Amino acid sequence: MSTDAERKVLIENIRELPAKLRAAVRGLTPAQLTTHYLANEWTVAQNVHHLADSHMNAFIRMKLLLTEERPLVKPYDPDAWAALADGSQLPLEPSLILLDGLHARMVVLLTAVQPAQWERIAVHPELGEISLDRSLQIYGMHGIAHLKQIAEALAAAPA
Repeated sequence: MSTDAERKVLIENIRELPAKLRAAVRGLTPAQLTTHYLANEWTVAQNVHHLADSHMNAFIRMKLLLTEERPLVKPYDPDAWAALADGSQLPLEPSLILLDGLHARMVVLLTAVQPAQWERIAVHPELGEISLDRSLQIYGMHGIAHLKQIAEALAAAPA
């Protein structure tokens, strides 16, 4: 279980992600956004669109967790979603705008959580029981992991 101080850091990570993501992709060319620089890894654009997909799912799961008793949450295949047209051909701006609003809402939601609510449980068919506290741990770090992936992909680009 996270401490209050740890939760504040994770919520701050969520608050800061949209701006950090915008900064990471600002000024990139279409080739930089859509080239697979690393084998078996997503493009920079697919990482951005994945963050929108993933964090939409996370937000809905958190709301279900807070409003229902032990809700069953649906998994999805992120690789299959990344291969769809909106994950591989769409300009970044719609996903960046979505993340701006989604993260603003997520921060308000998570900041208002009462101490007992952190232990509320959702049931994931593949992962089992997931508490709200664990969800915050996952998604408070998820964006940072993808920012790192984006940086690694760009570093692997030919000069």
